[in-house]
Amino acid sequence: MVTPVNNYTYTPTNTAGAGPNSAAEMQDRFLKLLVAQINNQDPLNPMDNAQMTTQMAQINTVSGIQQLNETMKSMNTQFNAMQVLQGTALVGRDVLIPGNTLWRDATTGMAGSAFDLGGKASQVKIEILSPTGVVLDTITSGAMDAGRNSFTWDASNYKNYPSLSYRVTATNNSEAVAATTYSSDRVLAVGTANGLLNLDLLSGQSVPYSKIAAVF
Repeated sequence: MVTPVNNYTYTPTNTAGAGPNSAAEMQDRFLKLLVAQINNQDPLNPMDNAQMTTQMAQINTVSGIQQLNETMKSMNTQFNAMQVLQGTALVGRDVLIPGNTLWRDATTGMAGSAFDLGGKASQVKIEILSPTGVVLDTITSGAMDAGRNSFTWDASNYKNYPSLSYRVTATNNSEAVAATTYSSDRVLAVGTANGLLNLDLLSGQSVPYSKIAAVF
């Protein structure tokens, strides 16, 4: 009488907690288990070709995924390096980022900025603010189109303020129009964080490239 021996079926498991294994190690372990299974199989109920083919496909799939992951890691490293290389062209350039701080020209005393309107406006009011939020001056403009708009303002009488900001209120026939304000800043350095290109600015901020609205 032949005593049946329980079949051992190899099933790939998640080994993240035990540390990474190379594809070669996984294949070697699989083959050893497969040979042991064949040697200990029930002679009256041997493993059929379909079952063996399925198990071979399992290890090939796992091996292929691991190789694909390694390829993707390599491509990601190369992409990050390429991003930084391209980003160096921005060093020393002025950019528009979300904010409401005015740029100021120390030579001419002029200041200004840019903003986006979500729709056409029949009237636009721009308030110039001190560091504490006090309204120093108001610029009233007529009709403006939707999209990017800019303005300048004589700040020569306000040199004692370390910084000036602004607020935009736009309406179209008494209906409010959304306004997005920007600040101008200069790029000092570039780098990557979490796979994204970041810009280090003169103001001390570090912003992702996706936040840049314009480059000058």
